Amino acid sequence: MRQILMVLALFAMAQGTFPGRAVAEAQRADAPMTVERLAEIVTALDGEARVLGNAMEMTIDDVPLLIITDARADRMRAMVPIRSADGIGPEEMMRLMQANFDSTLDARYAVANGRLWGVFIHPLQALEREQFISGLVQTVNVAKTYGTLYSGGANVFGGGDSGSLYRELFEELLEKGEAL
Repeated sequence: MRQILMVLALFAMAQGTFPGRAVAEAQRADAPMTVERLAEIVTALDGEARVLGNAMEMTIDDVPLLIITDARADRMRAMVPIRSADGIGPEEMMRLMQANFDSTLDARYAVANGRLWGVFIHPLQALEREQFISGLVQTVNVAKTYGTLYSGGANVFGGGDSGSLYRELFEELLEKGEAL
């Protein structure tokens, strides 16, 4: 429930209700995303965000995010450090790959520079505000659900293994709760 409220609050904050803003947003909706516009969205979401050239630092729900952009390559990457990659065994790596297939949605688990990360990667110019906000929330969720549900949100895309794992967890909890 808290995650749903967080998503709604982020959408409300980013959309705002200021006079003339709806018209300006409609005009910008067809315009390609830029690093400058992305920085505006980030600072609207987190008043304490830091914009450092092509990098931005922000916090959502007490989770630090780093956003890196490359306008020449037309890419952006939002990242959350999760843990050291040292000690990730084959079973856990398999679970991470299963989650990437069906439950992380647009976010992903990734390993780089000796760390496990939650990441959202997207072409910069094609990125829309709502996609960006959704990607940020999903990235925060994969970090927060690491080790448990490995989920980017409430949905699971069918055809993978995570749905049955969620059902197993649900059934296990139901059995434990039967005595209550």
